[in-house]
Amino acid sequence: MELKDLKVIVTGGAAGMGAHFARRCHEAGAQVAVGDVNEALLAELPEGIHRRKLDVSSEAECEAFVAWAAEAMGGLNALINNAGIIRDGLLVKKHRETGEITKMSHAQLTSVLDVNLVGATLMAREVAAHMMGRGERGVIVNISSIARHGSRGQTNYVAAKAALAANTVTWMKELTPFGIRVGAVAPGMIETPMTQGMNQAARDRLVASIPVGRIGVPEDIWRAVQFIVECDYFTGRTIDVDGGSAMG
Repeated sequence: MELKDLKVIVTGGAAGMGAHFARRCHEAGAQVAVGDVNEALLAELPEGIHRRKLDVSSEAECEAFVAWAAEAMGGLNALINNAGIIRDGLLVKKHRETGEITKMSHAQLTSVLDVNLVGATLMAREVAAHMMGRGERGVIVNISSIARHGSRGQTNYVAAKAALAANTVTWMKELTPFGIRVGAVAPGMIETPMTQGMNQAARDRLVASIPVGRIGVPEDIWRAVQFIVECDYFTGRTIDVDGGSAMG
């Protein structure tokens, strides 16, 4: 599929990687609909990009957004499932001096799962249903993470991103008969507002462990997204784009 032929939804597209994906699709001549909870940043996207508030953890908002986007673009044939949050913390922590035990809260667990996994699943469901109902061929690109292999202090995030990579295979098996390809990209550490908010010591350790010697940038991930979109022989796989590293 050529980029110029896309009628694509980008979730979490107001900032970071999502905004970069939206801009690159728009520059290539695609029609783009961006959803995000941050309406102020949505307003800063280039003219010509459709935009609307979207909380992917809400089933009703996902349903309404997909219907709106399809109408605004005159169809729908692609989804970049990018929306995500982090709420890092150890599953159980023992204070070195007092011995006090603290636990990851239920809210800390479910808030990440609701956005990163449930939200991505709802969006894939709605986009696939639209394409199947109209006999349109298309592609879904999930944004997973190399954290899916296991990352200390990220039980919630790891669970969501590992499940998303696994469901890339599941959805490929279910949707291939309808002409819908499904692929995933698993970024390593990428320079985004989300990673900029990391603990500095942890961030420095991670950057030092990257064999290519630098943190990634959104364009690095975009190249993998573009490959999945354009290569009609690619489906059901996850591409790690991590500079040769693995999160610990």
